[in-house]
Amino acid sequence: MSLATAHESADDSPGLLLWQVTNRWQAAQRAALKPFDLTHVQFVLLATLTYLQASGPVTQKALAGMAATDPMMTSQVLRALEGRDLVHRPPDPADRRARAVAVTDAGRDLANRAVVAVEACDAAFFAALGDDLPTFVTGLRALRRP
Repeated sequence: MSLATAHESADDSPGLLLWQVTNRWQAAQRAALKPFDLTHVQFVLLATLTYLQASGPVTQKALAGMAATDPMMTSQVLRALEGRDLVHRPPDPADRRARAVAVTDAGRDLANRAVVAVEACDAAFFAALGDDLPTFVTGLRALRRP
């Protein structure tokens, strides 16, 4: 008995191809981030926080929303980053009962060093797309929408 698929070949399945490419890309990112002792999600949250903080105080909810991460997982990762003195939780100036999330100087420095490696990894990984890269990015944006 064979698989009841609509595809003639596994190479015709966009879901399978996305899965395979995502696994390869994640492995490349893990290797790029290893010298910084960061997981990919730690990097994403640290870099996103560094970016957002330039506009003022950041709530954990805003950070999770921008990074598209689960709020509970975001909290756990932030605790790990806080344990490494890369982020801290100052009082939120807009709400005395709440805490903001802020990157420390060490966290900002690490995020800025790591983003160079991450972007170089992306450039190498996606180089095979050549002139089709902008179209690919547009397609990813279409798929990202909630």
